[in-house]
Amino acid sequence: MTIKNSPAEMADESRPVALTINGLAVSAQEGMTVVEAAWHGGVPRLTGVGCMEGVCGSCRIMLRRGDIVSVGLACQTFVENGAEVIFLPPASAPRHHYELSDFKDGWDIHARFQDIFPEAARCRHCHGCNVSCPKGISVEEGVMQASAGRFRDAGEIFFECVMCELCDGACPELIAPAHVGLFSRRVTAHFHLRPPNLIHRLEELRQDKLDKSVSYIDDGDD
Repeated sequence: MTIKNSPAEMADESRPVALTINGLAVSAQEGMTVVEAAWHGGVPRLTGVGCMEGVCGSCRIMLRRGDIVSVGLACQTFVENGAEVIFLPPASAPRHHYELSDFKDGWDIHARFQDIFPEAARCRHCHGCNVSCPKGISVEEGVMQASAGRFRDAGEIFFECVMCELCDGACPELIAPAHVGLFSRRVTAHFHLRPPNLIHRLEELRQDKLDKSVSYIDDGDD
Protein backbone atom coordinates (compact mmCIF):
# COMPACT_ATOMS: atom_id res chain seq x y z
CA MET A 1 0.00 0.00 0.00
CA THR A 2 1.43 3.36 -1.05
CA ILE A 3 0.55 6.49 0.90
CA LYS A 4 0.91 9.82 -0.88
CA ASN A 5 1.20 12.78 1.43
CA SER A 6 2.96 15.54 -0.50
CA PRO A 7 0.83 18.43 -1.84
CA ALA A 8 1.97 17.67 -5.38
CA GLU A 9 0.95 14.02 -5.14
CA MET A 10 -2.40 14.92 -3.58
CA ALA A 11 -3.00 17.60 -6.24
CA ASP A 12 -2.31 15.06 -9.00
CA GLU A 13 -5.16 12.92 -7.70
CA SER A 14 -7.55 15.86 -7.20
CA ARG A 15 -10.35 16.36 -9.67
CA PRO A 16 -9.92 19.24 -12.14
CA VAL A 17 -12.22 22.21 -11.76
CA ALA A 18 -13.08 24.47 -14.70
CA LEU A 19 -14.07 28.06 -14.01
CA THR A 20 -13.54 31.55 -15.37
CA ILE A 21 -11.64 34.28 -13.55
CA ASN A 22 -11.83 37.82 -14.92
CA GLY A 23 -13.16 36.34 -18.17
CA LEU A 24 -10.25 33.88 -18.58
CA ALA A 25 -10.86 30.13 -18.64
CA VAL A 26 -8.91 28.56 -15.78
CA SER A 27 -8.33 24.89 -14.98
CA ALA A 28 -7.77 24.47 -11.26
CA GLN A 29 -7.56 21.58 -8.84
CA GLU A 30 -10.25 20.71 -6.35
CA GLY A 31 -9.45 22.24 -2.97
CA MET A 32 -7.75 25.33 -4.38
CA THR A 33 -8.87 28.76 -3.32
CA VAL A 34 -9.80 31.30 -5.98
CA VAL A 35 -6.59 33.25 -5.42
CA GLU A 36 -4.50 30.07 -5.85
CA ALA A 37 -6.39 29.25 -9.03
CA ALA A 38 -5.75 32.77 -10.33
CA TRP A 39 -2.01 32.46 -9.67
CA HIS A 40 -1.75 29.06 -11.37
CA GLY A 41 -4.05 30.10 -14.20
CA GLY A 42 -1.94 33.07 -15.20
CA VAL A 43 -4.50 35.74 -14.30
CA PRO A 44 -2.63 39.09 -14.18
CA ARG A 45 -2.29 40.53 -10.71
CA LEU A 46 -1.27 43.91 -9.37
CA THR A 47 2.34 44.14 -8.26
CA GLY A 48 3.06 45.32 -4.74
CA VAL A 49 -0.36 44.19 -3.52
CA GLY A 50 -1.50 40.94 -1.99
CA CYS A 51 -0.17 38.05 0.04
CA MET A 52 2.44 37.22 -2.63
CA GLU A 53 4.03 40.53 -1.67
CA GLY A 54 3.78 39.81 2.07
CA VAL A 55 0.82 42.09 2.77
CA CYS A 56 -2.88 41.18 2.67
CA GLY A 57 -4.52 42.89 -0.28
CA SER A 58 -8.07 42.04 0.83
CA CYS A 59 -8.72 40.55 -2.62
CA ARG A 60 -12.43 41.16 -3.11
CA ILE A 61 -14.35 39.01 -5.57
CA MET A 62 -17.82 38.68 -7.00
CA LEU A 63 -18.78 35.06 -7.56
CA ARG A 64 -21.57 33.69 -9.72
CA ARG A 65 -22.72 30.10 -9.19
CA GLY A 66 -25.61 29.51 -11.56
CA ASP A 67 -28.24 32.08 -10.61
CA ILE A 68 -26.59 32.91 -7.27
CA VAL A 69 -24.28 35.91 -7.00
CA SER A 70 -22.25 36.60 -3.87
CA VAL A 71 -19.14 38.46 -2.75
CA GLY A 72 -16.20 37.33 -0.67
CA LEU A 73 -12.44 37.15 -0.32
CA ALA A 74 -10.42 35.23 -2.91
CA CYS A 75 -8.28 33.56 -0.25
CA GLN A 76 -11.34 32.19 1.59
CA THR A 77 -13.40 31.04 -1.39
CA PHE A 78 -12.86 27.61 -2.92
CA VAL A 79 -13.13 26.92 -6.64
CA GLU A 80 -16.24 25.28 -8.07
CA ASN A 81 -17.01 23.90 -11.52
CA GLY A 82 -18.68 26.43 -13.76
CA ALA A 83 -18.18 29.33 -11.36
CA GLU A 84 -17.58 32.80 -12.77
CA VAL A 85 -15.28 35.00 -10.71
CA ILE A 86 -14.51 38.68 -11.06
CA PHE A 87 -11.84 40.36 -8.95
CA LEU A 88 -13.34 43.64 -7.79
CA PRO A 89 -11.17 46.76 -8.07
CA PRO A 90 -9.79 48.35 -4.89
CA ALA A 91 -12.25 50.55 -3.08
CA SER A 92 -12.17 54.27 -3.78
CA ALA A 93 -10.26 56.60 -1.49
CA PRO A 94 -12.06 57.18 1.84
CA ARG A 95 -14.10 60.35 2.00
CA HIS A 96 -13.77 60.69 5.77
CA HIS A 97 -10.78 62.77 6.77
CA TYR A 98 -9.50 63.39 10.28
CA GLU A 99 -6.25 63.62 12.23
CA LEU A 100 -6.03 62.05 15.66
CA SER A 101 -3.65 64.83 16.66
CA ASP A 102 -6.51 67.29 16.16
CA PHE A 103 -8.55 65.72 18.94
CA LYS A 104 -8.09 67.60 22.21
CA ASP A 105 -8.81 64.58 24.39
CA GLY A 106 -11.18 61.65 24.69
CA TRP A 107 -14.10 63.82 25.75
CA ASP A 108 -14.95 65.33 22.39
CA ILE A 109 -14.58 62.14 20.33
CA HIS A 110 -18.31 61.47 20.22
CA ALA A 111 -19.15 64.94 18.92
CA ARG A 112 -16.36 64.77 16.38
CA PHE A 113 -17.55 61.33 15.28
CA GLN A 114 -20.98 62.76 14.48
CA ASP A 115 -19.31 65.41 12.33
CA ILE A 116 -17.04 62.94 10.52
CA PHE A 117 -19.64 60.17 10.08
CA PRO A 118 -23.03 61.97 10.13
CA GLU A 119 -24.54 59.21 8.00
CA ALA A 120 -23.87 56.57 10.71
CA ALA A 121 -27.00 57.67 12.59
CA ARG A 122 -29.12 56.89 9.51
CA CYS A 123 -28.56 53.11 9.62
CA ARG A 124 -31.79 51.48 8.41
CA HIS A 125 -30.85 48.04 9.85
CA CYS A 126 -31.11 46.27 6.51
CA HIS A 127 -28.33 43.84 7.55
CA GLY A 128 -26.63 44.20 4.14
CA CYS A 129 -23.30 44.92 5.80
CA ASN A 130 -23.53 41.78 7.93
CA VAL A 131 -24.39 39.60 4.94
CA SER A 132 -21.55 40.97 2.83
CA CYS A 133 -18.83 40.63 5.49
CA PRO A 134 -16.61 37.61 4.67
CA LYS A 135 -15.23 37.56 8.22
CA GLY A 136 -18.64 37.14 9.88
CA ILE A 137 -18.37 40.41 11.80
CA SER A 138 -21.52 41.91 13.35
CA VAL A 139 -20.91 45.07 11.33
CA GLU A 140 -24.28 46.66 12.02
CA GLU A 141 -23.83 46.24 15.77
CA GLY A 142 -20.38 47.81 15.54
CA VAL A 143 -21.78 50.87 13.78
CA MET A 144 -24.51 51.18 16.43
CA GLN A 145 -21.96 51.00 19.25
CA ALA A 146 -19.80 53.68 17.62
CA SER A 147 -22.83 55.92 17.07
CA ALA A 148 -23.60 55.60 20.79
CA GLY A 149 -20.05 56.64 21.69
CA ARG A 150 -18.95 53.16 22.76
CA PHE A 151 -15.79 53.14 20.66
CA ARG A 152 -13.98 50.51 22.68
CA ASP A 153 -16.87 48.07 22.19
CA ALA A 154 -17.09 48.97 18.50
CA GLY A 155 -13.36 48.44 18.08
CA GLU A 156 -13.58 44.99 19.62
CA ILE A 157 -16.41 44.04 17.24
CA PHE A 158 -14.30 45.14 14.26
CA PHE A 159 -11.16 43.43 15.59
CA GLU A 160 -10.92 40.94 12.70
CA CYS A 161 -11.78 43.48 9.97
CA VAL A 162 -9.31 43.31 7.04
CA MET A 163 -10.67 46.47 5.39
CA CYS A 164 -12.00 44.69 2.31
CA GLU A 165 -14.78 47.30 2.42
CA LEU A 166 -17.42 44.98 0.99
CA CYS A 167 -19.73 46.26 3.73
CA ASP A 168 -19.19 49.81 2.47
CA GLY A 169 -20.47 48.87 -0.97
CA ALA A 170 -23.47 47.06 0.52
CA CYS A 171 -24.69 50.02 2.59
CA PRO A 172 -27.57 51.98 1.00
CA GLU A 173 -26.88 54.90 3.35
CA LEU A 174 -23.18 55.10 2.33
CA ILE A 175 -22.07 54.77 5.94
CA ALA A 176 -18.68 53.14 5.18
CA PRO A 177 -18.86 50.78 8.18
CA ALA A 178 -15.28 49.54 7.70
CA HIS A 179 -14.02 53.08 8.26
CA VAL A 180 -16.27 53.46 11.30
CA GLY A 181 -14.55 50.38 12.70
CA LEU A 182 -11.11 51.71 11.82
CA PHE A 183 -11.92 55.03 13.51
CA SER A 184 -13.09 53.19 16.63
CA ARG A 185 -9.91 51.14 16.86
CA ARG A 186 -7.69 54.15 16.28
CA VAL A 187 -9.25 56.40 18.91
CA THR A 188 -9.39 53.56 21.43
CA ALA A 189 -5.67 52.92 21.06
CA HIS A 190 -4.78 56.63 20.93
CA PHE A 191 -6.69 57.75 24.01
CA HIS A 192 -6.81 54.51 26.04
CA LEU A 193 -10.51 55.21 26.47
CA ARG A 194 -12.22 54.69 29.80
CA PRO A 195 -15.29 52.40 29.95
CA PRO A 196 -18.34 54.21 28.51
CA ASN A 197 -20.35 54.07 31.76
CA LEU A 198 -17.52 55.83 33.57
CA ILE A 199 -17.29 58.45 30.84
CA HIS A 200 -21.03 59.20 31.11
CA ARG A 201 -20.86 59.48 34.91
CA LEU A 202 -17.81 61.77 34.80
CA GLU A 203 -19.54 63.89 32.18
CA GLU A 204 -22.54 64.24 34.53
CA LEU A 205 -20.17 65.38 37.24
CA ARG A 206 -18.55 67.88 34.91
CA GLN A 207 -21.94 69.31 33.88
CA ASP A 208 -23.16 69.35 37.49
CA LYS A 209 -26.09 67.06 36.68
CA LEU A 210 -25.82 64.58 39.55
CA ASP A 211 -28.47 64.61 42.26
CA LYS A 212 -27.01 66.57 45.16
CA SER A 213 -29.78 65.49 47.53
CA VAL A 214 -27.87 62.27 48.17
CA SER A 215 -25.85 62.53 51.38
CA TYR A 216 -22.97 60.39 52.51
CA ILE A 217 -22.17 59.59 56.13
CA ASP A 218 -18.56 59.46 57.21
CA ASP A 219 -18.32 56.73 59.83
CA GLY A 220 -14.67 57.41 60.44
CA ASP A 221 -13.44 54.15 58.88
CA ASP A 222 -10.72 54.44 56.23
